[in-house]
Amino acid sequence: MGDALTLACEARFRSSPNPWVGAVVVAGGERYRGATGRPGERHAEVVALAQAGEAARGATMYVTLEPCAHHGRTGPCTDAIVRAGVSRVVIGMVDPDPAVNGRGVEALRSSGLDVVVGVRGREVERQLAPYLKHRRTGRPWVVLKLAATLDGRIAAPDGSSKWITGAEARAEVQRMRAESDAVVVGAGTVRSDDPALTARHPGADRQPIRVVLGRVPVGARARPAVELSGEPGDVLDELGRRDVLQVLIEGGARVAHDFHAGGLIDRYVVFVAPAILGGDDGVPMFSGAGAATLADAWRGEIQSVERFGDDVRIELTGSGPGSGGTGTG
Repeated sequence: MGDALTLACEARFRSSPNPWVGAVVVAGGERYRGATGRPGERHAEVVALAQAGEAARGATMYVTLEPCAHHGRTGPCTDAIVRAGVSRVVIGMVDPDPAVNGRGVEALRSSGLDVVVGVRGREVERQLAPYLKHRRTGRPWVVLKLAATLDGRIAAPDGSSKWITGAEARAEVQRMRAESDAVVVGAGTVRSDDPALTARHPGADRQPIRVVLGRVPVGARARPAVELSGEPGDVLDELGRRDVLQVLIEGGARVAHDFHAGGLIDRYVVFVAPAILGGDDGVPMFSGAGAATLADAWRGEIQSVERFGDDVRIELTGSGPGSGGTGTG
């Protein structure tokens, strides 16, 4: 299952809105591997079975997510597994998609296969968090990315913000864009920074949808972009209807505040640079009313701290009731 999890990571940049899944067929001491392709291409199970060929007969398959049992853009994976003669299937977790949701497990068991569910399931759930949230709620997974000085400023008083962080941190942001289905910024950020909002990452197999909250100025590098307005929750509902599984919010301070205040952020990623503006007139990370007292402050749970060049990336999620966040991370 560890191999399958690694393979799923490779599919992360291409498979959306399908889940990124890895599969391994173990037969005679050999391992035959597969990962989900682009939408409409083969699923991980079928790729692994094709590699295994006749060796799949009597073999064990490990797959991170429950195989599908319905006709979509491709045929049912369960049919392919049964035809190949696999005798045992080990599954990370059940797929909550209404078209699957236990039907794959039942189809395999009714065909006489031994099926085990739940192996390293928590790891699979973390890996597939954007897909799972979308299938369960209709909304995308929301990641807020901030780059700030040590004293919490995302821009100088004159509005300049290029570049707060160094090259290594900016490369990591490009990776985050590549794994996201949409990048969201406010119209003010487009006017002040004129960002291209493209994913310049070696693994990028597609470009995220560029979403601007407000009107995109004529000639802006962010064009073409989807222009949306309204409450943050309504924006997420609309993006969910467009099969967006993960949203990366990149600015500005007002947009960050509005999504945070609404408890809509699933994951916070803050890049902190060893730089200090040293005053109270720079642009803060959040613009708007905050907690009135310390007792009302949002409190999260740090998931990781990692150094990128001279900068530090802190990744955190809501820690549950009273945190002000979603608690879904």
